[in-house]
Amino acid sequence: MAGKGTYLDPQAGVVWENYLQNKEKFVGTPGYPTSLDGFARMEELIPIYHEFLKRALKVPGVKIVFGTDALAGSHGRNAEGFVERVRDVGVDPISAMVSANSVAAEALGIADQVGSVSPGLQADIIALDGDPLKDIHSRSPRAIRDEGRIVYKDVARDAIPAYAKARGSALHSSFAS
Repeated sequence: MAGKGTYLDPQAGVVWENYLQNKEKFVGTPGYPTSLDGFARMEELIPIYHEFLKRALKVPGVKIVFGTDALAGSHGRNAEGFVERVRDVGVDPISAMVSANSVAAEALGIADQVGSVSPGLQADIIALDGDPLKDIHSRSPRAIRDEGRIVYKDVARDAIPAYAKARGSALHSSFAS
């Protein structure tokens, strides 16, 4: 992968955790186990996934991107992916953020438009309550800039329409609570 410039998107852990947290909603639907016991294999795979990512981090030149399948119940859970990579895999917090921003933009071929805070690039910025480089669990937004405008400032999480909508969804994740 490193030699060919191929990007690695190891997003499976959060997806599997979502399945496990919502297994009652998935069980028996097409493509999923027919009983709750059938989800045990997914639980066994999470530590294997963590070990895989730890090994990938040691390979010089591998471009690891932060991606998602964003299936039902996963929307709004990107912060959990950051926490998982830092806490469970040992990824440096700044590396996790770079992976989600500039490396992701590069992988999509749009780094000339987005992916970093630079003159002439589009950037949406979230100011958090806390320093995610010191505590990756920092999740409370204090301000959000969208296309150069402050669209939210010092508001409760539920006052942000995207979060309020997610809170009302049937497959709401634990992240939004």
